[in-house]
Amino acid sequence: MTMTAVTSTRAPADFGAIISMAVIGVTAFLTVVDLFATQAILPALAMHYGVAPSAMGVAVNATTLGMALSGLGVALFSARINRRVGIMAALFLLAVPTFLLAFAQDLLTFTLLRVVQGMLMAAAFTLTLAHLGERCSARAAAGAFAAYITGNVASNLFGRLLAAGLVDHFGIAANFIFFAALNAAGGLLVFLTIRNAKTMGVPVMPPAPWAAFVTHLRNPALRTAFAIGFLILFAFIGVFTYVNFVLVRAPFSVAMMSLGLVYFVFLPAIVTTPLAGRVVTMFGARAAMWGGFGIALLSLPLLLAQSLPLVLAGMALAAVGTFFAQAVATGFVSRAATADRGAASGLYLASYFLGGLVGSAVVGQLFDRFGWSAAVAGVGVALVLASLLAANLCAPKASPP
Repeated sequence: MTMTAVTSTRAPADFGAIISMAVIGVTAFLTVVDLFATQAILPALAMHYGVAPSAMGVAVNATTLGMALSGLGVALFSARINRRVGIMAALFLLAVPTFLLAFAQDLLTFTLLRVVQGMLMAAAFTLTLAHLGERCSARAAAGAFAAYITGNVASNLFGRLLAAGLVDHFGIAANFIFFAALNAAGGLLVFLTIRNAKTMGVPVMPPAPWAAFVTHLRNPALRTAFAIGFLILFAFIGVFTYVNFVLVRAPFSVAMMSLGLVYFVFLPAIVTTPLAGRVVTMFGARAAMWGGFGIALLSLPLLLAQSLPLVLAGMALAAVGTFFAQAVATGFVSRAATADRGAASGLYLASYFLGGLVGSAVVGQLFDRFGWSAAVAGVGVALVLASLLAANLCAPKASPP
């Protein structure tokens, strides 16, 4: 069963379509499992390297710099990259820096390896999104993108659980060696499941690299979506990087293994994210995005509570809201792009991951200098700005399946 099966127009209950969606989700899981899993062990890493939370937060989230740079590179040359070969090579190569992180002796080495990780993750991520957009009908694409983002959500939950458990029982080095094996498994899955299929629609000659950039940046809907993507990851990173330090301190004093269990807060998002495609079909991208941001904004006062159950509820709402908005935005970019969806996805992801890097730095400084309340306020500003931008989002008309 290949990913191209999502182009089927049979009923959603069709077993083949379900298997295809599962394959898409597992591919996403194995692509980005390293990205946020390391956040669950931030306190242990900060202690290991003897640095402040903000410094360790920026080092761990340096992947987003690599992802932003890689997103731009893939956007430039997307039309000339074979999807199957590119995704497979990126995932197999990703295992190398992940393995080397087990032996990083200082923070600079750790940071540089995280940048390389990010570059390879983003290459696989961007090319997979382009593959789905090119191989699926407009209707099938919404479900395919939602499945991919759902795999992303699952990697946040199970990746963090795995990282916390491995570090707690076997140490930091064993953690990275295990995740390197997962990356290699992702490359093998792509080898077995993705085939070079014909693109939906009439094939065209690939445009000059910069021409695709100019075309997409002239599109007001895409420019708005790129800015929204920046703010989504800014907010997500701001919450889920620094809340770890809040949880391990008084009055919560959560232990390392328990810190991993805390991330069961992602379970609701695994349920709600696949619904994004259906909600967009029923109410449009703008309303769906407002719904996601509204839920995320509701999380902010809960994150400041002195009760652990309330903080966990806030984390769950933040995850549901931001992942839902991300699923909507990702699908929107593919539909709004008038040509070279790979370049459009690359530009979106470059903006998205740049937002993560900026969020890590800005919210980290707010956290170090003024505390958790200021950090949460910074996240709130980003979510409000994203909601305002969504008001200007002009949804493209869906083409028939």
